[in-house]
Amino acid sequence: MAVIGVVGAGIMGTGVAQAAAQSGHQVVLTDLDAQTLDRARSAIEHNCRMSRLLGGPAVDTEAVLDAIEFSSDLKALGSAGIVVENITEKWDLKRELYPRIDAVCDPECVFIANTSAIPITRIASATSRPDRVVGVHFMNPVPLKNVVELIPGHHTSEETLRRTREFLDSMGKVPVQVRDASGFVSNRVLMLTINEAAFLVHEGVATAQAVDEVFRGCFDHPMGPLETADLIGVDTILLSIEVLHDSFGDSKYRPCPLLKEMTDAGLHGRKTGQGFYSYATPTPVGA
Repeated sequence: MAVIGVVGAGIMGTGVAQAAAQSGHQVVLTDLDAQTLDRARSAIEHNCRMSRLLGGPAVDTEAVLDAIEFSSDLKALGSAGIVVENITEKWDLKRELYPRIDAVCDPECVFIANTSAIPITRIASATSRPDRVVGVHFMNPVPLKNVVELIPGHHTSEETLRRTREFLDSMGKVPVQVRDASGFVSNRVLMLTINEAAFLVHEGVATAQAVDEVFRGCFDHPMGPLETADLIGVDTILLSIEVLHDSFGDSKYRPCPLLKEMTDAGLHGRKTGQGFYSYATPTPVGA
C-alpha cells in the first residue's frame, strides 16, 4: 500500500490518520506545531482504546501508533503516494500550503482536499497538478463514519478518481460523488440549518436545548443542530458559513452574530469545553 500523507493534526486530520493506519497503511501525519502533534498522538491512543465502546471495531492501539510517523516537517511527505489535506477552512492558508506540498511530493502523488466548503477547482489552481487534485469530505469522527462525499474538480482525471476510490475502499469508506460547488451537498444544507438554529437562540425564540430537543424528538435525529455545532466546532461552523456567503453572495448564508461572538470568546464547543453546551473538560485535539 502507498504511504498516506496527512497534513493538519486537528480533529479531522487526526481522524484520517487513525483510519488510514487502522486499515493497514503507513501514515505520515504533519503539522507545523509540535504540541498539536503530541496531542494528536494522545487522541489517537485514546480513540483506539475506546473504539469498541463507541461502536467501532477492536483496535490494536500499538500497531496503529507504530504505523504513523508524526512530523513537523512537510518534507516528510516526500514518500507519500496520496496526501490528504485537512487544515483550517481558510482559503489564504490553503493557497499558501499547496505550492509547498507540491514542491516536496512526487509528481504522481494525488492530493485529496478534505474541505467542508471550498471548491476543489479553486484548490487545484494552487498546484502544478490540477488533474491529480480531488475533494473528499470525510465526516467526524472519521474512523466511525463510513460515507464520504467525493468531489472531482474541473481538471480531476479518471486515474485520480480511480486511485482515490481504491484508497477509500481500503478504509471501508463509501463515496457518494457530487459536483464541485461550495459546500457540496452536506454542508450546503447542514451549515444553513446550524446557522438558522443559532439565530433562534440569538433572537430568544428558543434555548439551544429546546432547538435540539425538537430535532431529536420530532425528526428522530440522533443529535440536534447545535449539539452538532459543538461536535464540529463553532469556529469551524463560522468559517464554513462565511465561505458559503462569499461564494454565493446570497444573504441566506449571512453568519449569525452569535456564532461570531462565541468564536471570538473561545466558546468553540467540545474541544474547548464550552459551546452551546458546557462540557466537564475540553476534548483533546483529534478526539
